[in-house]
Amino acid sequence: MRIEKDFLGSRKLPDETYYGIQTLRAVENFPVSGVRQGPEIIVSYACIKKAAAIANMKLGTLDEVRGKAIVRATGEIIDGKLADQFPIDIFQAGAGTSTNMNVNEVIANRALEILGRRRGDYAYLSPNDHVNLGQSTNDTFPSASHIAIASASKRLIKATYDLADTLDSKGKEFKNILKSGRTHLMDALPISLGDEFRAYGAAIERAAERIELRQGELRELPIGGTAVGTGANAHPKFRETVLQELSKLCRMSFIPPRDAFEAMQSRALMVAFSSSLKELSVELTRMANDLRLLNSGPTTGFSEIVLPAVQPGSSIMPGKVNPVMAECLNMIAFRVIANDSAVTMAAQAGQLELNVMTPIMTHSILESVNILSNFLPVFQKKCVEGIVVSRECCKDYLERNSSMATFLVPKIGYVKAAEVAKEAMRRRRPVVDIALERKLITKKEAKDLFDTEHLMPNRRR
Repeated sequence: MRIEKDFLGSRKLPDETYYGIQTLRAVENFPVSGVRQGPEIIVSYACIKKAAAIANMKLGTLDEVRGKAIVRATGEIIDGKLADQFPIDIFQAGAGTSTNMNVNEVIANRALEILGRRRGDYAYLSPNDHVNLGQSTNDTFPSASHIAIASASKRLIKATYDLADTLDSKGKEFKNILKSGRTHLMDALPISLGDEFRAYGAAIERAAERIELRQGELRELPIGGTAVGTGANAHPKFRETVLQELSKLCRMSFIPPRDAFEAMQSRALMVAFSSSLKELSVELTRMANDLRLLNSGPTTGFSEIVLPAVQPGSSIMPGKVNPVMAECLNMIAFRVIANDSAVTMAAQAGQLELNVMTPIMTHSILESVNILSNFLPVFQKKCVEGIVVSRECCKDYLERNSSMATFLVPKIGYVKAAEVAKEAMRRRRPVVDIALERKLITKKEAKDLFDTEHLMPNRRR
């Protein structure tokens, strides 16, 4: 055991741990969820500490002996080593002080070890004075959050565009499948199944564009503001230097905030990004509900499409198959929307010079990004790509759709067309047959009025 001290007193830590006394206190104070900070935030934090050490060496505020040891230690964390040394719960001290000090302590003790010194020898290399030089939790945690979210969302953006492309391809495949449209869940004018799927693709593509736009806004980092945005205790050129180093290290172009104080007070950029995930989820769950409805049956539902069978659907009903991929997508979307609510509440809870709720915002957004990124490619492959059409069902519904009487209105007027629709529903006969029986139109007019090109004049080819 080794003994470490802080201004609250002394504590014993096992010799093998790289974290220190402040991490130990946080573990004891916040035994909440058992969920630790994800690797995205730890790696992003290590990148900040590495860039800060390089910047401070360049600016002459950190000697090269300590600085190079810190750089080496941070590099190991970035490579995935020491991952078991970050035990802090996602629910923790406000602003993320516990996580910042956890990272500082691990880096300091590993750097001390690299230099041949004992862990805990903070008089020589300090978590606060050297690893945290020119920084504060208040500017590093939101900066690490932006980096982690921007990096993690690359995979989501690709997956979302890929899904949109697949939906559009299905739209082209189904372009000649005419079917009944539905509004208010009631029969409406004809549409092609291809148009429905192209519309899904367009909605998902638009959502991907919004995520990409919001991701770009996260390039603004508050790093260099230290405690309240003034940059106290940081070299005057620290911000620009550390941003240059971070951009090289993360292969992303990071920029200073529009206003240093707004960047400390407001988490609006994170709210906007979270909102774009909510927008995607709204479109996904709407589409998933439509697919479940169109697939419903096979004998008592719509049965216009058949979703791929990926597993048995019931423990008691033999042969039953459920739309499980769409159901899973629904649940993921619900979780993302719930996470966005947490982000919204946390963002409005900021007070004066700082928002202390950033840890829960970061975790919520990263969870949303990860579950969407993980499942969208699976949904694309195991659900969308394998959808087939029940052509006869689509044809039958369309022929018996009383809303087809709409196309009679220019010839016979709304009132007479409504009478035809009513009789067609009563006799369960096609509208065109009733109109011909009543001699309201000729056979040539019937052919022209109910020709595909007339039914869908603006049809995309």
